[in-house]
Amino acid sequence: MEARSILAKLRHDIALSPEELTWVAGALADQTLSAAQAGAFAMGVCRNGLDEAGRVALTRGMCASGQVLTWDLDRPVLDKHSTGGVGDCVSLILAPALAACGAYVPMISGRGLGHTGGTLDKMEAIPGVGVMLDEVRLRRIVDQVGCAIVGATGDIAPADRRLYAVRDVTATVDSLDLITASILSKKLAAGLDGLVLDVKVGSGAFMKDIAAARALAQALVRTANAAGCPTRAVISDMGQPLVPSLGNALEVSEVMQVLRGDVKGPIVELCAVLGGVLLANAGLAKDAQAGALMISAAIADGHAAERFGAMIAALGGPVRFVEDWQRFLPEATVMREVKAPVAGYVQAINGEALGLAVVALGGGRVIESDPVDPAVGLSRVVRLGTWVEQGQALAVVHAARPEQADRALVAVQAAITLGAAALPLPELIVEHVG
Repeated sequence: MEARSILAKLRHDIALSPEELTWVAGALADQTLSAAQAGAFAMGVCRNGLDEAGRVALTRGMCASGQVLTWDLDRPVLDKHSTGGVGDCVSLILAPALAACGAYVPMISGRGLGHTGGTLDKMEAIPGVGVMLDEVRLRRIVDQVGCAIVGATGDIAPADRRLYAVRDVTATVDSLDLITASILSKKLAAGLDGLVLDVKVGSGAFMKDIAAARALAQALVRTANAAGCPTRAVISDMGQPLVPSLGNALEVSEVMQVLRGDVKGPIVELCAVLGGVLLANAGLAKDAQAGALMISAAIADGHAAERFGAMIAALGGPVRFVEDWQRFLPEATVMREVKAPVAGYVQAINGEALGLAVVALGGGRVIESDPVDPAVGLSRVVRLGTWVEQGQALAVVHAARPEQADRALVAVQAAITLGAAALPLPELIVEHVG
């Protein structure tokens, strides 16, 4: 095996063999593949794609490039993954809710990618929280608390860690094949008994149309099941932010309002649907509907909040975070309202543009080494179908400096379309796959 010949085949759209893709995964992990070659591989796959056997081989190879966990626990080990959206903080609610319902959840998550927020960045907005754990500590927290939202250590799918960073800076984030291999290599390495995938579709997602989202969902489900992990997918709407805030600390604030019972809405509905599928498949509920009711109850009765608080404390965060969360989260120094230029109904929201506005504020990364400001972002983003008067707030910008806020005001105003008629609202749950 040799990198140049493999890259040449990719450039000429010649299918790579499973053996070649397995070699690439190992070469990514052990640095045999240079940074330039890794970028070329990502671009070649993004342009020409892989067949189904190739996706399975790359996924398995990336999973096997590091340690694969095994568990000896008395209840199922389950997880969820989202393909990325804006205002999507489901993981921080669903992991403790699943734990409260009897599952173990070692949720290996990622950082912000492109215009979307990252679960690990949201966790690290909580002072003291550390998400990079060794295996001994991960096992202890999962056993004692029931859930742990953590990053992949150097021993877990190291090939993916290297390729993940390359994709973010080479505009190859939206490759179906690379998304599939990236998501599943980490999830398979976690030693799961079941997985549910939240595949986003719409302006705030990587997949903008239902055909692309369905293709990704099917690729993920087929690949995961071929690798031995029982998996189903839910396609959900990302035509607007899932919660009315974007930015790490601001989204944690939304999570706490849900866990404290102060907020309902689409995020609770989505958590229930995803959790219901998982609990039913794992035998912890008689069917998905019963599982959804269990998740909703765990959120409503405070048991999910208890698990979340215990997890935060175990990860080094404040012991009483759930009880006094507002005191701990960082706040931006500059806040500006985005005014509606005219009166009208909110007809469309460009979620990707909103996400990029948050990145420009410092709430995400342009390059891998960029620091992230956890306090900046957007709050009170209007919902589709809402009537607004001229001059009414469409959102609130949270910025570190006035000039950043000024630029964000322009970007957010341009991202929200107002019109004289109220358009039909999209369904949150588009379809189930698998």
